Formats: sequence, C-alpha cells, structure tokens
Amino acid sequence: MNSEIARSDVGGGVLYIVATPIGNLEDITARAERVLASVDFIAAEDTRHSGRLLQALAIRRPLVALHDHNERERAASVLDRIVAGESAALISDAGTPLISDPGYILVRQARERGVRVVPVPGVSALTSALSVAGLPTDRFTFIGFLPAKRSGRQAALDSLKHDVATLVFYESPHRIVDMIEDVVAVFGEHREVAITRELTKTFESFYGGAAAGVLDQLQADPNATKGEFVVMVQGAQPRSEEQPGVDVDKMLRLLCQELPVKKAARIGAELTGVSRNDLYQRALALKDE
Repeated sequence: MNSEIARSDVGGGVLYIVATPIGNLEDITARAERVLASVDFIAAEDTRHSGRLLQALAIRRPLVALHDHNERERAASVLDRIVAGESAALISDAGTPLISDPGYILVRQARERGVRVVPVPGVSALTSALSVAGLPTDRFTFIGFLPAKRSGRQAALDSLKHDVATLVFYESPHRIVDMIEDVVAVFGEHREVAITRELTKTFESFYGGAAAGVLDQLQADPNATKGEFVVMVQGAQPRSEEQPGVDVDKMLRLLCQELPVKKAARIGAELTGVSRNDLYQRALALKDE
C-alpha cells in the first residue's frame, strides 16, 4: 500500500478540511474519524450541532465556533494557533466544508500565510444528489442558494436558462415550492427537474420529471416542505450549429473578401451562433481551396 495514502499520523501546523455525514452517521470515513480524534482543536460551524456528532463518535476535542458571522474576525486567531504548531480540523454542520458553507476566508488566509491545508474527502449533498438524479453529469454548474425574493430568484434563473450544463441548487423547505414555480415560469413546464430531499436520512425522497409535474408532486406531498433539498435542472438544448437557411460557406467567402479571417469568423459567430473557432477553421479551409 502506498505509504502516503496509508499514513496514520496527524501533524501539527496543518489545517484539515473534513467532510462529515449529511445524515447517516455510517457515512463518516475512517480517516475523518481518525483526524477528528487526533487534532488539537476543531473549528465548527455550530458547536452544539457538531458536539452531538462528536459525542456519537466518542470523540472529545476542543471546539471553536467558526461561522458566517464571525469567520472574518476569527480566522486569524485560528491560524495563529496552527502557525504556532497546533493541528486543526474544519467541519461544517453536514457534508463538505466550503460547499455553500463557511470556510472560504479561513482557507484563503491559510494559503496566504503558507499554512498546509489538507482535504479529508467524504460525503457531499451536491455529488450524492447528482449520482441519483438521472440527469447528465459530464458537465454541471453548481449555483448553491438562489436569492430569497422572487424577483431576484427569477432574474438569476433567467441568466441561466441557456446554460447547457445540468444546474444544481440548494433550497430551503419554506421556499422549495416557490422556487419550482419560478423554474416553470422561466425554463418552461417541460424542462426536466430532479429533486432530492433529506438525502441519506430516514425520510429520504426523490421527485423527478418535467418541471410542471414535479411542482404537482411537491404540492401533493404533505412532507415536501420539510428537510433539506438539492434541486437539479436539466441544461438547455445546445444551439443549432447553423441558423436555418444560412449558407455558412457562402457567408464566410463573402466576409473574407472584405475582412481578415479572424474578424470574419467573429462576425459570422455573432450572426449564426456557431463557434467562432469552428468558423475560423472553416474560413481557413475555404481560403486554401
């Protein structure tokens, strides 16, 4: 076994970014347990919540609160301790830190100060939901939480409606129905949507299908406004390579009679929606002919 992978020591002067379960305690990794049990202290988003996790794991380590409201002020003191030789773990309430959770400021400052930052991978609601959604995963865009107000939410969705990647959002229970109503309004009732609720927990649920149908499923389920949600929306269909009725070769020949190839390709891309690079390569081929 690779000695680097098998190493069991936890060194001082290191910040460990540790993923914790999003529901099922059995999803904790052996490495995460070992690191949490061995570091000098743990920076946690909610010390009461994380205290219950550590108690369940029979781990007793000092906890320091580090959350959205105090991270900017507390990051320096946490890093001072690490620079002085202590080891620390950063955990969020659930899942992988920094993924729509606190930690960015701490990790950024750690990098700036030359502190070694080590990931301890594990569960994430983002990847767990994508793995069961039945939507394309070769390309996806993670948005996180949308604006709380409907006008801001619809504006954000409108900016994404032509994105061909699968879109991934987190949403709270009291806004989930409103959000899917906005998805129907902006993307259309036929855009495919997949929603996971309470992943890995007792009442884990899945809703999927056309957006309008998913909205009906949520409205018909009395439990649909409880729990934590990951919402995934199928990407837009790629634009047609050519506008109907446009003779791309003829257009390029005409443009290249008056313009350099690069400029002809740029204008052609604006007119047709075809990739500028594809048009540039085609224009060069036409000139060679």
